[in-house]
This record gives sequence, structure tokens and C-alpha cells, in this order.
Amino acid sequence: MTSANTDNTANDTTDHPTNKESLDKKSLNKKPAEQVDVETDSKSDTDNAEKPSGLLAGIIDRATKSGLGRRKLDPSVVEADVEKNMQQIRDNPTKLRLAFLGGGSFGTAMANLAARNGCDATLWVRNKRTVKAMAKTQTNKKYLPGYKLDDRLKYSHDLQATVKDKDIIFLAVPSLAFRETLRNIAPFITGQSIVSLTKGMEKDTFALMSDIIKDELPEVNFGVMSGPNLAIEIMKNMPSATVIASDSEPLRHAVQAALHSAFFRVFASDDVKGVELGGALKNIYAIAMGMAAAYDVGENTKAMLLTRALAEMSRFGVETGANPLTFLGLSGVGDLYATCSSELSRNYRIGNMLGRGMTIDAAVKKLGQTAEGVNTIQQVHEKATKEGIYMPITHALYAVIYEDKAALGVALHLMEAGFRSDVEFVMPHDHSNAALTAQMQASTANPEDDNVAKGKE
Repeated sequence: MTSANTDNTANDTTDHPTNKESLDKKSLNKKPAEQVDVETDSKSDTDNAEKPSGLLAGIIDRATKSGLGRRKLDPSVVEADVEKNMQQIRDNPTKLRLAFLGGGSFGTAMANLAARNGCDATLWVRNKRTVKAMAKTQTNKKYLPGYKLDDRLKYSHDLQATVKDKDIIFLAVPSLAFRETLRNIAPFITGQSIVSLTKGMEKDTFALMSDIIKDELPEVNFGVMSGPNLAIEIMKNMPSATVIASDSEPLRHAVQAALHSAFFRVFASDDVKGVELGGALKNIYAIAMGMAAAYDVGENTKAMLLTRALAEMSRFGVETGANPLTFLGLSGVGDLYATCSSELSRNYRIGNMLGRGMTIDAAVKKLGQTAEGVNTIQQVHEKATKEGIYMPITHALYAVIYEDKAALGVALHLMEAGFRSDVEFVMPHDHSNAALTAQMQASTANPEDDNVAKGKE
């Protein structure tokens, strides 16, 4: 089922909102020479307010020293521009043409939101029988049972027909299938922009989804979207927000116009790496928090885990070229908090099952869905070990999941692993990543001690 409208060009969101050709495929693919982060609001030089302290001060200081800060831009200008474009899309029969590839919970929720906003939206699902069932019942019984989808949402199992002549293609497939999906649509790409909704890393390559897009479709303009976006809450119209990151301002504005609504705000960023890393890394700590919940830990422990997780995320981000300030936004601390505090999170549920004694294979099978954090732990552990990036929580989870170490024993060793400053961006620390790894390995080398930690005699 595809759109019958063959003359359907998006409206301009910048200088000439009435010009139909201003936001067509050509303008969506145009990369401006100067990039501005519309979310960063830096202080004036004359501002004598007291400087922030703790983790925030450390990250800001590191960003300033690394030259990653962004100059100030009045957000009201962008807000007005996006709102103007949204109203024109509603009023103008010429709509954005969007394809959503992947019928999981989040892909379905975003496709439904776009259709509800009046966009020409088509949801592609591989299975023909599933497509027929969704079109007939207007529900996604497997991933979003009980939630009626918008009458205007279209469904298709024909990949070529789905992506042909679209303005933007959103990919919401698991990371394991991301590269294959891009290769499958490559013959039908004639200028469409690509936006990744997938949070994760490719197994064995450490490639983020943006890296894969650049590998497989180097000439295509792209963006990534991430944030605290639990699909069921979005379907319930609970106020939520996300971030679209892209080097292309027209693409950012087009995504904002397509998905922004009274209950769903879409913020913009030009830090593709940071936004994407936030969405991928937080899955690691959701597993850790799920395991902690299985041990009925207190609020102090949860707060410690969350803040040390944020420190790890920003530290890893800086070492891999991201702006550390990004981790203070929706795709960083926002997504981290939502994923680590909700039983709706797949990664949280995996961690909880692991904490209750299930094997990783049994937990994944019981979940019945993809939990990206399991693969991400392995990828980040290997990358951090190779590059010498201090990631103690990640290494601890790797030891539990892949080396069959006792979770309680590993946690105790972490608590005893020497002294560190709160934020090493501000004050240097005294233990290297290699030293911590060696200490953990030595402390778990005795099988008898490991069995005691597991509760065995």
C-alpha cells in the first residue's frame, strides 16, 4: 500500500516557506557550512553568577577546553520557524512523505505520530501476514496490543514501493539488521534522507548506525533520533520529548515538523555522535539497574549507579569525539533516567532477570524482543579495554554476563576498588582502567571465593 500522490513535496522550513521546492530532496541533502547547536545556551562573559559544581561543572569545563562548546543562538527563532513550518504542513495538501521501516514498538509509535500529524506515512513490516492483520485491525498486536493506530497510517510489506519517492526514510530495525536493511533499499534510493531510530551498535564492528549509513549510502543525507521515548507512554499521549541530530538544518526542521505535537516535543542538535552514543550507552546501565533492583537495593545505591553511569557515558563520549554537553540533555541523562527507572524498558527487564539468577540466553528468550544493551556491553567493554577508557560498570557487567562471575561479588569488588575523584574532568583520579581490571580479575581468581559469592557451598 503506497501513496497515490506523485506530486508531494515538503515545504521549506527556513527562508522561503511558500516555495514548494525549498525542502525537497535536494534541500534535505544540503549540508550547511556552519553548524549551530540550538539546545546549548552558553553564559554571557559578563555573567558573574556562581559557577556550577560537581559533574556539571566538570563536563562544561572539559567541553570548553576541548573547543566543543557552541555559540549561542536564540531558541525562539528556531521555535517560531518550526511552528510556522508545522502549520503550513497542516494547511497545505502537499505533505511530507515518510517511510518507517520496522514494525516494533517504537517504529510503530513514530509512524502513528507522523500519520496523526497529517503526514503521508507508511509503515513497512517484513511479514505480509502481519501487514494484513495490522491494516485490518489498526493495531500492532505483538508490540503495542490494545492501542489503536491512526486511520491514515498506511502499511506495506513491499520495500521498494515503501521507500520510493519518499522524502525521509526512518529506520527502526534492530542493530543486527540495520546494515542489511540499508543494502536492501540502496537500489531504490534517489535522494531520500535517512533517519535512524535504532539505539545500539553493530556486533563485532563497534559501528554506530550513523557509521553504517555512511558506509552503505555515503551520498545520502542522514540524521539520528534518540531520547527518553518509551513507546507505550507515547501511545498514551503522555508528554514526551526526543532529539533529532543531523548536520543538515533542513532535515532537522523537517523531522521536527513531522513529529512535533502537543504531547511530543522534538528538539534539535548537530552532535550526531553524542546523541547516538547516549541512546546506545544508556542500555548498558539499564541492565545494571535492573540487576540492582533484583537485589532490592536502596535509593542511595540507585542514585550512585545513575550518576556514575553518566560519568562513564560522558567520559566515553569525549574519548570518541562527542560533545560531553550532549550527555546532559534528553539523549543522555534523560534517556538514562527513563530507561533505568522503568519496567517498560527491555534492557531493565533483562537485567532484572539476570539478577534473579536466569542465564542471559534464557532471559533474552523470555523477553522475546531485542535488548540492545546485551550486545552493547560486549562492544563497549572491548573498545574501552583497547583504548584504556575507564568504564568500571561496563567491565563489571561483562564479567557477570560473559565470564560467569557472581554479580554480588563483582559489585563488592567495585566498591572496594580504590579511591577516585567525583569528576576527573575537575580533579585527577589515581587509578587507571587497567589497574581496576587487574584488581577485579585478581579478586575473582579464586573459584572458592566466587562460589561463596554465588551462594554455593
